[in-house]
Amino acid sequence: MEEEARKLLEEGIRKKLVSPGKGELPTFANGTKVVFHYRTSLCDGKALDDSRTMGGRSKPMELILGKKFKLAVWERVVTTMRQGEISEFTCDTKHTTLYPLVSQSLRNISAGKDPLEGQRHCCGIAQIHSHHSLGHRDLDELQARPKPLVFTIELLEVLPPGSFQLDVWAMTDKEKLELVPQIHEEGNTLFKQGQIKEASEKYYNGIACLKNLQMKEHPGDEAWLKLDHMITPLLLNYCQCMLLQGQYYEVIEHCSSLIFKYEDNVKAFYKRAKAHAAVWNEHEARADFAKVLELDPSLEQSVAKELRVMEERIRTKEKEEKNRYKGLFNTPPNISNKGSSAAIKQNV
Repeated sequence: MEEEARKLLEEGIRKKLVSPGKGELPTFANGTKVVFHYRTSLCDGKALDDSRTMGGRSKPMELILGKKFKLAVWERVVTTMRQGEISEFTCDTKHTTLYPLVSQSLRNISAGKDPLEGQRHCCGIAQIHSHHSLGHRDLDELQARPKPLVFTIELLEVLPPGSFQLDVWAMTDKEKLELVPQIHEEGNTLFKQGQIKEASEKYYNGIACLKNLQMKEHPGDEAWLKLDHMITPLLLNYCQCMLLQGQYYEVIEHCSSLIFKYEDNVKAFYKRAKAHAAVWNEHEARADFAKVLELDPSLEQSVAKELRVMEERIRTKEKEEKNRYKGLFNTPPNISNKGSSAAIKQNV
């Protein structure tokens, strides 16, 4: 233990044992999965992140050793711990420069967003030296003026290679690409079973996986286009799920982005038309349905049916509004006169 502590000190890491773990020190071979809770704070005690409360819920961090995680110091310190141990590691600035980017990704995940949302297409060091905001004031300050940080870590589990299924984020690019068709098929099966929410999550994961790969390519290049053509059917399926869940404006947004790139995508026009109709955008819906017929005349009956449904909804709405406002400006007999008489008597 003393030898390990000395090595850490030489590397600019000071370890303080808070609570000892159990058993022997595990073997941390490449491919080992470590699960731990963490609390990140400045040296003055001000907290930045806590995995027990981030996003309003407790979710431990999971790392696969040897996968070149952006914050290398976390891999270094956990390999000095026993399962169940809680220790505090004070790390010099050279180990914490990339923490703002890591924290931004973790906060995005806790909020249900794309982990890479808000990050530019460049290496971590380049982002740190740019003036690009990370969307959080405390992270922007830390990015502009890097500081030593204190990581309080509780090691929960140590799983040897091969004893668990890899999460998507921990996969290589090749593994991600091979996984997407499986995710797509799982989403289709869930959709057919009527599990719309679960299906939408599958499609979303597939899209996020491909978007992650696409960020590494130059827009418009052959590799980028190939990935985009894989994203399109997943996004259309996701939009169908959103239609069924009443998320019409999200459907309009996604379909519009598809139409901007692929002007002949009849499915995108059809789904956007239905979304417009659902939110009373009659003019936009009719224009999209007309485009659908222009691109695929065989859909005439389906389009006619959707138009009839929209027109019936409009008529019903107009009738309800007419009844609601009927008589609003017609004063019932005698009330006006009685009111006037009462007012006169009061004034007298």
